[in-house]
Amino acid sequence: MLRVTLEGAWLLAALPVAEPGLAQLISQAMARGMIVQGRPSLRVQIDGQALQALDTAGALAVLRLIGQSVQIVELTLVGMQDHHARVLTLVQQRLPQLEEAIHAHALGWRARLGASALGLWHMLKGHLAFFGRVAEAAWRTAREPRTLRTRELVTQLGSTGVTAIPVVALVTFLIGVVFAYLLGLQAEQYGANIFVVDGVALGMTREFSPLIVATIMAGRSGAAFTAQLGTMRLTEETDAIRTLGLSVEQVLVLPRVLGLMLTLPLLVFIGDLAGLSGALVIATTMLDLTPMGFIERLHSALDPRHYLIGLGKAPFFALFIAVIGCRMGIDVARDTRSIGIHTTSTVVQAIVAVIILDAIFAIVCQKLGW
Repeated sequence: MLRVTLEGAWLLAALPVAEPGLAQLISQAMARGMIVQGRPSLRVQIDGQALQALDTAGALAVLRLIGQSVQIVELTLVGMQDHHARVLTLVQQRLPQLEEAIHAHALGWRARLGASALGLWHMLKGHLAFFGRVAEAAWRTAREPRTLRTRELVTQLGSTGVTAIPVVALVTFLIGVVFAYLLGLQAEQYGANIFVVDGVALGMTREFSPLIVATIMAGRSGAAFTAQLGTMRLTEETDAIRTLGLSVEQVLVLPRVLGLMLTLPLLVFIGDLAGLSGALVIATTMLDLTPMGFIERLHSALDPRHYLIGLGKAPFFALFIAVIGCRMGIDVARDTRSIGIHTTSTVVQAIVAVIILDAIFAIVCQKLGW
């Protein structure tokens, strides 16, 4: 049996002084043969009669120092006050979990890569399963339109559409200004100022406006969906909805998905107009083009299929943003820290999904000759 006597205060602030003393005593015991080499299994008795104070940090230090030399088979506490004994017993019970957590982080790069791939697979599978539940709720609503939460839908149309117009218009206007300016710098060298209209018209309506507006809405509405639904889960409002026999997907998720799918094409159209307006400002002030000349060139250069393709992307972008945002909100754990983590994850996932979808649209349109 190994007997350890603790004296004084074993608190976090006193550990730099107390730990070396206990480690030295254990080393002396090993040198005298009281403890054989090889970390033998022994019963340990801790005498805490002279112990004045003990916190979890001190208890952890004691158990770890003893555990480095012997394997504790049985721990006996002698002469220890009740609150000190409770602290030491609690730390001893939690010590295996702490050791497992420490070893769990000591993974090689292959293990980390595998864990990341597995986590990605589970995330995609969860998104797909959640999309299936949303599609089922949409099918039930299509069969029974009276079940649609029109008031919630109108609210979402306002929060995702009307209030987003200023920021969308401002950002796309500035993008149009920058895009026209950069093209104009190159076109002026060859006297091809008029072709700036062609580049801005095709680039803004087909690629830049849908992509930028979707990115804005991913950071705005997608994060809002996660925060709202996560807070409702934290306050057990979603549990109350299920207790009433209602579907969370039909009551909370579907109005948000439909609202964003209806408003995003309109926001992309506003982004098209704002971006072309920014290009018009640069063309008239720097490129010696008149407003009428800009508009006439725009009519001849911009085929309807280009802006229709840009508008056609918007509902798909909105669907992915809304599904990701709502699913991450529904899956929030019951603590406030999880809301922040899931909200950040929503923004990243939604932006990546939008970029991947845009690349798929570009490949498909090229193959079809559009």
